[in-house]
Amino acid sequence: MATGRCRVGVSRNHGIHERYHRVDALVLQKERLVVEESTEEVHSGIYSVANLITVLRLLLVPFFFAVLISDSERARLTAFALYALAASTDWVDGQIARRTHTVTQVGKIIDPLVDRLLLASGVIGLYIIGELPLWIPTVLILRDVYLLYGSWVLEKYHTTQPVNFIGKVTTAVLMVGFSLLIAGWPVVGGVFAGLWFVYAGMALSFITAVKYTFDAKETLDKAKAQARSI
Repeated sequence: MATGRCRVGVSRNHGIHERYHRVDALVLQKERLVVEESTEEVHSGIYSVANLITVLRLLLVPFFFAVLISDSERARLTAFALYALAASTDWVDGQIARRTHTVTQVGKIIDPLVDRLLLASGVIGLYIIGELPLWIPTVLILRDVYLLYGSWVLEKYHTTQPVNFIGKVTTAVLMVGFSLLIAGWPVVGGVFAGLWFVYAGMALSFITAVKYTFDAKETLDKAKAQARSI
């Protein structure tokens, strides 16, 4: 009788272990699929069409800023065209790099930096011509300094924190808002529509900074643990 109970117990334990092994196998398989889907080939070269577009966007920044702060009606239209062109190339170079499999390490570094410069030139220029209060450029610049500091800390451990989806949406919303404010239209309820986009972008900026903090801390903890194990 006791032997029979033991056999039943062993059989049950064996069944439980089998289920655990199956679950572990499914989890591992899912993790492999996630890694495969998120992995993109990164080249060490410099010369690519996408990087050329990024450099052209960088060259547009000082021209746009100089035109905007001259603050004339014709200058505002020219500044709008330059800013809209520069902002649109941010999407174009990323699409070209991914679709042609020419993502480079240099591009992954300079592209977000150029975006930061484009945002900074827009928000500072709009403040200079009186379209934005001082607190908006102050908060955005401090946020970017904070993110750059975080990137520097991660770089010390030879790791990085990729730009997340919310960060990309934040940049797009702010660029749309700045473009509409530069153009001076449309006006909704007596307020420039671009201002609503800017306020939405500011709220998203806060969310982005919080998410970056948690994600970067997790990445940093893993990098430190790996460094200690070596």
